[in-house]
Amino acid sequence: MGTYDELAAVFAALSDETRWEILTELGRADQSASSLATQLPVSRQAIAKHLNSLEACGLVEPVKVGREIRYRALGAELNKTARTLERIGAEWDRRLAAIKEIAESIEE
Repeated sequence: MGTYDELAAVFAALSDETRWEILTELGRADQSASSLATQLPVSRQAIAKHLNSLEACGLVEPVKVGREIRYRALGAELNKTARTLERIGAEWDRRLAAIKEIAESIEE
């Protein structure tokens, strides 16, 4: 996860509750759009649009199984996002520790 645009795309995809539900279901098992539509309160067409959004940012991939296309959740992109957030958090921790050190030296 290198660029702002990549990170923003993942957050945008995950900001929708239905996409979260789709990703959760795909974490349990690969499924087709039709199968997902029977489990969620949205149409198959809406599921297909959500799957396209998730696929565009690398969170799912289509897998052809016979004549059916099933979707598989990809943990790698979520792992990259988590590592990026950890790096950002570590940088903030470092900055805050430096600010605290400066503030404490001023108080003395």
